[in-house]
Amino acid sequence: MSRQQRRALDTVLRSAPRSDTPLTPAEQRAAFAAAMTRPAPDGVTTRDTVLGGRPALELEPAGAAARGHLLYLHGGGYVIGSPATHVGLVGDLAARAGLRATSVDYRLAPEHPFPAAVDDGLAAYRELLANGTDPRELVVAGDSAGGGLSIATLLAAREAGLPQPAAVVVFSPWVDLTLSGASMRTKEDADPIFTEADVRAYADLYVPAGDRRHPLASPVLADLSGLPPLLVQVGANEVLLDDAIRLAARAGTADVDTTLEIGPGLPHVYQHHYGILDEADAALDRAARFLTAHISVPAEVG
Repeated sequence: MSRQQRRALDTVLRSAPRSDTPLTPAEQRAAFAAAMTRPAPDGVTTRDTVLGGRPALELEPAGAAARGHLLYLHGGGYVIGSPATHVGLVGDLAARAGLRATSVDYRLAPEHPFPAAVDDGLAAYRELLANGTDPRELVVAGDSAGGGLSIATLLAAREAGLPQPAAVVVFSPWVDLTLSGASMRTKEDADPIFTEADVRAYADLYVPAGDRRHPLASPVLADLSGLPPLLVQVGANEVLLDDAIRLAARAGTADVDTTLEIGPGLPHVYQHHYGILDEADAALDRAARFLTAHISVPAEVG
C-alpha cells in the first residue's frame, strides 16, 4: 500500500474549495455530483428502474452470477447524492462480486426528513423479497449516511417480521445523529473532508425535530441482535471513526458476526478512490469476497 498515494489524496481533498456562506441543498447536490460522479466500469450495464416506489438504477456486470443480488444505499448525509453519483463505486463493487445490483434513489432531506429515507429503504427491501428474491441470496451495502441507512433498513425489516439478508457491508457508516462519538472532535484536524459542524448541519436537515436518539435515526444506539454478518470499513482519518467502531462493538456484543477494518491514514469512504488508491481496491476486493462468501445458493428442487 502506498503512503505516497494516501498523502496525495489527502492534499487533493484538503484543496477542495469551501464556501464562506452556506450552500443551499440544491447547490450542495450539484457540487457533490460534479466532484464525485464516476462512470460505470467497463462491462457494467446500467438501466433505470423503479423499486419500492422510488427511482432506482440497476447495474449488471458482464458474467454476473445468475443468483445473488446487491441492494445499495448511497451516501451524502441524507441530503445529497444519488445512484448517479455512486454508479462508479456501486458498479465496481458489483463487478468485483459478480453480482447484479440495484441502487435506490431514496428521498432526501430537507424536503423529506426522517424517517422518509428509512421508509424508502424498507420499501425497496420489501419489494425485492416480494418479487421472489431469496433473502439467502440478497446482500445489502451502503456508504456514509447510506451505511447508517442500510443498518436502519434492516432494523425496520426485523421489526416488520421480514427475513434478514445474507450479509451487509458498510463503508464509513454514519450511525449516530447525536454526534456523541469522541472522534467527532479528536479527528477533526485529521479529517480532510468534514468538520463536526459539517456533520451537524446534515443532522439538522435530516432530523430537524424529534429525538435523534431514535434507533432508526441513530442505529448505533439500537438493539442490533438478529442482524446478518456485518463488515464495517472505515478510515482512521475521519470524524466518523467512532461511529464505525461503536457500531461494530455493539453488533458484536449482540452476537452479530462482525468484522471491523480500520484503514490507517485513510479518509471518509476512501473506497470511492478505487483505481487511484491501492487501499481502496484492496478494500473493495475484501468487501466483495465478504458478500459472496455469505450468499447461500439453495439446492434445486425437482
